[in-house]
Amino acid sequence: QVQLVESGGGLVQAGGSLRLACGASGRTFSPYAVGWFRQAPGKEREFVATISWSGGIRYYADSVKGRFTISRDNARNTAYLEMISLKPEDTAVYYCAATRDGSATTQVSRYPYWGQGTQVTVSS
Repeated sequence: QVQLVESGGGLVQAGGSLRLACGASGRTFSPYAVGWFRQAPGKEREFVATISWSGGIRYYADSVKGRFTISRDNARNTAYLEMISLKPEDTAVYYCAATRDGSATTQVSRYPYWGQGTQVTVSS
C-alpha cells in the first residue's frame, strides 16, 4: 500500500498563499488518483480537489475554484495543492488521499489511503 505525508501547512493572513505537498512512499505513485480534502472543527470532511493518475483530469470544489490548483509530479512521487487568495473560511486540517483507481473522484469513500493531515490557518 502507499503511505502519504502532507507538508506545507501553516498560519497565513487573508489574501496570502500556501503550497501543500503530499509525498508518497511504499508504492509507485503514478497509477493512483489523488485527492485533497479538508476538515474544519465541528464540520465534516469535505472535498477540495482531485487529480487523475496522469494529471489530465482535475476537479475542484466550487468554493476553491480559481484560487486553488492541484498538480502532481509522478517522478517525485508528490502531489501539490497551490492555494492563493486564502480566506479565513479556508482554515482547516488538509488531508491528501490516494486511490489505486486512477480516475479522479470527489467522494471521500473512494479513497482508502490517507495522510495524517496538515493544519492551515488563515487569519483575518
